[in-house]
Amino acid sequence: MSSVNKPIRIGRIDFTNVWPLFYYFPYEQLQQEVELITQVPTQLNAAMAAGEIDIGPISSFAYGEHFEEYMLLPDMSVSAYGDVKSILLFHRKPLSELGGSPVALPTTSASSVNLLKIILQRFYQVEPNYHYAAPVLGEMMKSADAALLIGDHAIRESWEDHGYMVTDLAQEWTKWTGQWMSFAVCAIRKQVVQEKPELVSRIYRAFMESKRKSLHDLTALVQEARRLIGGTDSYWRQYFSTLTYEFGPEQQTGLQLYYRYAWELGFLNKQVQIQLWNDNLLTQVTE
Repeated sequence: MSSVNKPIRIGRIDFTNVWPLFYYFPYEQLQQEVELITQVPTQLNAAMAAGEIDIGPISSFAYGEHFEEYMLLPDMSVSAYGDVKSILLFHRKPLSELGGSPVALPTTSASSVNLLKIILQRFYQVEPNYHYAAPVLGEMMKSADAALLIGDHAIRESWEDHGYMVTDLAQEWTKWTGQWMSFAVCAIRKQVVQEKPELVSRIYRAFMESKRKSLHDLTALVQEARRLIGGTDSYWRQYFSTLTYEFGPEQQTGLQLYYRYAWELGFLNKQVQIQLWNDNLLTQVTE
């Protein structure tokens, strides 16, 4: 089967934070043309880089690594200005005292891991000894002074009283920079834009409609989150309302600063350009 006839493979992050983009996505209408693949962010990042996934939310950092091959869908991200509530560092001592300390990083994240390194190195001038671990707080803290958790793992642990200090990385970023932080962006491979412009346009509109319906009435998402993860109605309403799913000029400016710091500190090997897809590309390709 040629790539033109294959379905577009859509990646889905296995965390509640992207639910609004997917909750009302019309799979039935598009089932002959799209295939859905659900994974944690690091797996999706790798699959997208390998060409095994064509479109979907990936770690912002992963876009920075492969920006020449991707475009970003406008008005779609997982961003925060201040609290994000699901990117949390649990630590025994203040951030300024973590130099040389063992810090456990989750194997599930790319954007957040590099955000933590930027915050500690650039703003606190400390460099811990990082190591990766499965995202289980109790196990991580047996051999570390701090542990980073993201997504639903972080949310569940934030409800427990461990006695640790807890730092919300988005809040920390905004405190130091005054900027938004975009943890995930919706990327598409440029090759797919060229091969299937009309289908890409329909998928984008479907995402936008799912986002609109989800955020217009959070009831269904809140009930599903309570059923699968726990917590209260008020927690989940606040959670979905605090996150921003836009990717406008303010979010782009914040992400550009994140990329600049990542490049200056050597986490990215070149300066990143943000390239946005738009429906005009459809006109350009089909004329």
